[in-house]
Parts: sequence; C-alpha cells; structure tokens
Amino acid sequence: MSPTLLGMSLGLVAAVGILLAVRAAPPLRAIRLEDRLAPYLRDTPSPSRLLSVTAPASRMTGLIRRLAGPSIADGARFVDRLLGGRASVRRRLAALGSDDTVEDFRIEQVIWAVLGLVAGSVAALLFTTVSGTLNLLSVTLLCGAGLVGGVLGRDWWLTQEVTKREQIMLAEFPIIAELLALAVTAGESPVGAIDRVCRLSGGQLGQELAETLGRARAGVPLVEALQGLVDRTSLAPLARFVDGLVVALERGTPLAEVLRAQAADAREAGKRELLDSGGRKEIAMMVPVVKGYPF
Repeated sequence: MSPTLLGMSLGLVAAVGILLAVRAAPPLRAIRLEDRLAPYLRDTPSPSRLLSVTAPASRMTGLIRRLAGPSIADGARFVDRLLGGRASVRRRLAALGSDDTVEDFRIEQVIWAVLGLVAGSVAALLFTTVSGTLNLLSVTLLCGAGLVGGVLGRDWWLTQEVTKREQIMLAEFPIIAELLALAVTAGESPVGAIDRVCRLSGGQLGQELAETLGRARAGVPLVEALQGLVDRTSLAPLARFVDGLVVALERGTPLAEVLRAQAADAREAGKRELLDSGGRKEIAMMVPVVKGYPF
C-alpha cells in the first residue's frame, strides 16, 4: 500500500471516529422516548446500604489529635469549660446533620484559635514594621483579638451553616410535601410514602426524612421519629406539617386529605416568604435603576 493511500485511510478512520464521538456526546445525543417516560412509569430500585463499600473520610480533627496529642485535647476542654453551651452546640450539630461530637467541635475551635493567633501575630509584625516601633499593648491586643476571634468565628460559622441548610430545606419543603401527598393518595402507607420520597429526592430534607425512616425501621415509633425530625430543625412550616401528620396518624383522620391541605399550606407559606423577601429587598432592587438614571 502506498504511503498516500495509507495516510488517506488513517485520516478517514480518524475523521469517522471523531464524528462518532461528537455525535455520541450528551449535548448532541438524541433522547429516546423510553428515557423521557421512564421516571414516570417505573420506580427507582431500592439499593441496599450493606452492599455499598465506602472508604471512611479522613477527618481533620482526628489527624490533629494524632499529631498534637494531649495538648489539643486540653485546649478543647479549657474552651469547653470557658464557653459552656454544650446543649446549644449539640443541637446545632444535629441540625446540620453532622456526625461530629461536641469534643470534635471544640477541637476545631482550638484550631481556629491557633490560626487566628497566627493571623494576629502577622498583623502585629506588619504594624511594627510599618511604624518602626514596638508597642507591646498593640501587639497583645492584636494577638488576643485573633485568638478570641478564631474561637468565636468557628461558633458563628456553625450557626451560618445551620441557617443555610435550613433555608435549603425550607425551599425543598413544598415539593416534598406534594410528593408525600401524591404518594399517600396513590395508596402508599406513611412509611412507604416516606421511603418513596427519600429514594426520589436527594436534597437536605430528603436526607432528614431518610434518617427519620431509618429510626422508624430500627424500632422507634413513627410518631416519635417524626417528632425527632422537628426537634432537630427550627422550621415552623415543617413543624406544622409534622404536627398535622402526627394528629392524623393518632386519631385516624384520612391521611391523604390532611397531606393535601398541608401541601397547599406549604405552597402558600413559600409564596408569602417570597413576597416578604422581595419586600425586604425592595430598596436594593432599585439601586441599578438609580445608578442608570441620568441626573
């Protein structure tokens, strides 16, 4: 075979391969009718958690414990005695869905305090370099501010994480309520409806419902497991929804009607929250208009 013919053959094969790869790419791939109808015609399989092998994630607190030893533990105990509030920390960690203990959180506070002390020392060094004189009071204040700021900053960041997660759960709540109402109306039991919703949703509220379902299957009564869900969060719409569900289960009220009414209330609560958010940001929404207005 001549080199020209060989080169033409290789180029043709490469061009056909590139064309097939581009055509099979997700943006250009044709969606089949089966793929469009599959989510509505068949249920998702229920995977077994016993078959999933996941490597344990490396924890920063565990690594610091192994490296620093008793020193970091003593610092964590000192911070715990100084600040207190173990119940509040435990409640916020539970609301965050974290497996960390209060001791792990105190260790993270000590780490943040060390980082704040380093930042304060760097700021004091820069201040001394710029001013040309060493002021012990300023250096002490900067280092102390960094130390205290690190401890309090970790606590503030935990509160912000909990608030953000609850906002996400509040945004997911109307859809979850609608799915539960549809599942119960279709003939599912309360446990079966929660199981179906947990398998079809993957948000933060779905994870909380999955944990509630796991407790119910472990032997905890469903009413008590649902009440634990309310105790872990501070969302008023979710608390009203669970209270209505508990009352319906205890008194034998038709559950489908209760869930439909609760889902409608959740939709209305979401609309009111959206209107309130728009009202609070009304002035901020006018800033682009004012900036673009020719004076």
